[in-house]
Amino acid sequence: MHFEFIMEGFLNPTEVLKQLKLTKDMVAADFGCGSGGWTIPLAKILNDGIVYAIDILEKPLAFLKSKMNLEKIKNIRLIKSDIENKKGSTLPDNSVDIVLITNLLFQIEKKDEVLKEAKRILKDNGQLLIIDWKKESSLGPLTGRISLDEAKELALANGFQVEEEINVGPYHWALLLVK
Repeated sequence: MHFEFIMEGFLNPTEVLKQLKLTKDMVAADFGCGSGGWTIPLAKILNDGIVYAIDILEKPLAFLKSKMNLEKIKNIRLIKSDIENKKGSTLPDNSVDIVLITNLLFQIEKKDEVLKEAKRILKDNGQLLIIDWKKESSLGPLTGRISLDEAKELALANGFQVEEEINVGPYHWALLLVK
């Protein structure tokens, strides 16, 4: 049996992704993909495209591979790499339509490097979706959180333009940016 636990008001990747202007043939990269909470819904929408699932840890990627096999999803490419390094995604310049950075900024030290890497691989007018924990949220990690305003400053400093703020619930903020 398959059970899904969705907490009232909690982040729903499928619903968030539906708010974006995605086409089924896009190329995407999910930075810090973990076990695929965003990768799988994204791959289902971009069923004629490719989703690069990038994580530094082997175990979540192995778990994601099992999910892909179980759900017969063929358009995800797994990459074990450190996106905090220069050219860390290993993807070519200007090769991706959209990059996702979800629930990751609070965990990483080199935030500028991660945004530079996103900008490097994005095509002109490519989109960057950043979602992270609100500082005032009663749930989530206790350290490392940045505010929406801090994220905007970081994005602007790295050459992105703010497209829109997206309401994704009481615990997270979301920012859609354009290269």
